Amino acid sequence: MRDGKQIPKYVQLKEEIMSWVHSGRLKPDDQMPTENEIAALFQVSRQTVRQTFGVLEQDGWIYRVQGKGTFISNPQIRRSEETQTIGIITTYISDYIFPHIVRGAEAALRSRGYRMLLSSTDNDKVKERESLQLMMSQPLSGLIIEPTKSAEGNPNLSYYLSLDYKRIPYLMIHERYSEINCPYLKVNDEAGGYQATEHLIGWGHRSIAGFFKMDDLQGSHRLKGFIRAHHAAGVPLLPEFVVHYTTEEKEHKPFQEALGMLRKPPGERPTAFVCYNDELAVKLLEAIRQAGLSVPHDVSVVGFDDASLATATEVKLTTLTHPKTEMGTQAAELLMDMIERKYDALPLDGTRIFQPELVIRESTRKIESN
Repeated sequence: MRDGKQIPKYVQLKEEIMSWVHSGRLKPDDQMPTENEIAALFQVSRQTVRQTFGVLEQDGWIYRVQGKGTFISNPQIRRSEETQTIGIITTYISDYIFPHIVRGAEAALRSRGYRMLLSSTDNDKVKERESLQLMMSQPLSGLIIEPTKSAEGNPNLSYYLSLDYKRIPYLMIHERYSEINCPYLKVNDEAGGYQATEHLIGWGHRSIAGFFKMDDLQGSHRLKGFIRAHHAAGVPLLPEFVVHYTTEEKEHKPFQEALGMLRKPPGERPTAFVCYNDELAVKLLEAIRQAGLSVPHDVSVVGFDDASLATATEVKLTTLTHPKTEMGTQAAELLMDMIERKYDALPLDGTRIFQPELVIRESTRKIESN
């Protein structure tokens, strides 16, 4: 069943066989099990198997050799016969900074005659696997991937190894899984966390709280910069002023932790917040209001990403820049270059790191040092 509808048996069987291809269990030019063997294995009729094989052959995934059997197609041959298509897998599509990234990539792809296929994981690793399966079921020329919860490992490694085996070029944005050796484009998140904190320390703040999402490596690196700036300035960092949370906790935990800090007496509460991103910073503006305090008079706030949210509130946020559209454009251009120069010319040193810049607005102020 899917969304309350019964899935035809031949479609279910096709998905099972495609999972063998995507995971590398069946490789190009491997011989398929016979119709009788497939029917017995999945307990379906031979008619269902014939229907499934017909669809797979029509889609170019298998080919038949008279008198010998059925075999898995070579993806290189498939790609050369199809329109060039690049898939983009992001954690989200329709909110925050992601539409800018996608638009940048789409414009670059269109300018060179490529087609774009888009999927999102909603920052869920099961959905990442489903997105990879979807992409690899298409005649794909290459992939741009934003890793899902990059700090929590890569349970979908077999699919990435399958991309390597099939010689399908791919790159990653924002981060890459530690065991994957592919080009990637990222912001220098540690430098951004450092600059945000250094700015506040330079303006006299000595009680600074940091809020970081720790299931992706961006948050981990931003926290590292936050801690390093305290050490470099010789400013003590209270353990209870470091709040880490996951995607599932982001709607509630940082807000409640901030309220708890802000309800302490003056002198015990933080005078500034460094936030994982602008989205969180805007939420914490409400926490500050609920505590009866104001920004920046009582609490200074620094975000990250310079999203449209940063200037959409009554207090314009001090924040760190994120390249957004430029990252999407450069990712698409790099991947197309990899495709057109062929896989053997893949630049393993193709990492591109964008340096964030501090944009000072109304949400931070200088205070007298204690």
